[in-house]
Amino acid sequence: MGFGSYDESEQSSNDVDFDEDEGVNTSESEHEGTVDFEIGASNDELLDRLEEMKEE
Repeated sequence: MGFGSYDESEQSSNDVDFDEDEGVNTSESEHEGTVDFEIGASNDELLDRLEEMKEE
């Protein structure tokens, strides 16, 4: 099989057997708040570093 190929026989079966009690409760991990980032470098410094990395 090549990249992106699939077996059509696998696609014909829509039988999904799962137990809802074994699932993950996504609402138990909700978070509220903010995130702040301090980069500590100017755009020029970051671009210079990127150019250095490309040359390596």
